[in-house]
Amino acid sequence: HVQLVESGGGSVQAGGSLRLSCKVSGYTYSKYAMGWFRQAPGKEREGVAAIDRDGIPDYADSVKGRFTISKDNAKNTLYLQMNSLKPEDTAMYICASGTFVLVQTTTGVNYWGQGTQVTVS
Repeated sequence: HVQLVESGGGSVQAGGSLRLSCKVSGYTYSKYAMGWFRQAPGKEREGVAAIDRDGIPDYADSVKGRFTISKDNAKNTLYLQMNSLKPEDTAMYICASGTFVLVQTTTGVNYWGQGTQVTVS
């Protein structure tokens, strides 16, 4: 039974930082690509950051230079360090895993987490 469980969301003022975590269980973590998506009310889900099986990251233009994606294979955990947060970053942040994960599309995602809310004011 595959599970992706996010944590670390919360409310923060503009300019602040948060670190999201996604704990994975139920499969061999290192064999899959991982990523973070977000979805604000009334908007489509969009890719934020992705990291492939070799650890190479990719970012949406809107977060480049502010967000950092990383993973710890020993802990089966994915992270998203978010700095210089802006009100437009407010959304539900959702962990994703799949054969491939690209920020441009949800195609390739096999598993989704439930999400963790990030609110920037």
